[in-house]
Amino acid sequence: MERHSLRFDHKVVIQKSNVTDTLEYMRMNTENNSNTPGLVVVTGASRGIGLAIARDLAAHGYDLLLTHRDAPEAQSRRQADLMARAREAGFVDTQFIAVNCDLADDDAGDRIAKAVRESGLPLAGLVNNAGITRDGLAMRMSREQFEEVLTVDLTGPFLLCRALLPIMMRQRSGRIVNISSVVGIYGNAGQANYAAAKAGLIGLTRSLAREVASRGITVNAVAPGFIETDMTAAMPEKARAAVIDRIALGRLGQPGDIAHAVRFLLSDDASYITGQVLEVSGGLSI
Repeated sequence: MERHSLRFDHKVVIQKSNVTDTLEYMRMNTENNSNTPGLVVVTGASRGIGLAIARDLAAHGYDLLLTHRDAPEAQSRRQADLMARAREAGFVDTQFIAVNCDLADDDAGDRIAKAVRESGLPLAGLVNNAGITRDGLAMRMSREQFEEVLTVDLTGPFLLCRALLPIMMRQRSGRIVNISSVVGIYGNAGQANYAAAKAGLIGLTRSLAREVASRGITVNAVAPGFIETDMTAAMPEKARAAVIDRIALGRLGQPGDIAHAVRFLLSDDASYITGQVLEVSGGLSI
């Protein structure tokens, strides 16, 4: 099998910039609807799996705080794009807050927590979805490449959990869903940094679950397999066929498959599930 045929990159790539980050709020329908399930924070919600999660939650009445990453000169274009996507996804009766920040920054979690408090909405959940890849064989991988992925894919979710858990603990309720990967379970050549980060995210999930269960908070992970994205669409047909041949269901997953799993773990139906890893891979591992 060609080595590049097993690249897993489910998340929004967070672009680096020397421009100072800004915090931008946008709202749709500022009237608080007490019948909504509450506010969910979704990171990396500009496209791909993150956007699918946001659309799915909006369609089921959740209020949303979505993070994205843009330089100031691109903010106006991003704002218009997010508004258009929100309307297309049915964000009609949902409060919608977009936060422009770099999740690799030490203060990103605190800034997002401040935005949650200022919204005045009950915090129903957190979905740690944003992440990056910097692929390469381990013997050629620089320390910078390794640590950059761990900073965004593992340290970032930890800092955000740390910032938002006090809110959930005061409520004595809340759901955290971390988006890991099958690579974090089984490994993958050329992705030592990504595999280490996603395996670490599973360990973080299980440890936090033990720490906060007494406060009525659940912490779980979803491990996507090979999902239909722009990356997989650009794969050579031979490589794509080789990947599909390893999947029991004989097809790539859709972003919506992950979104549905996330919504289940955020729901009351999953109130007795915590510390678990839900693999959504079409049977890639069997």
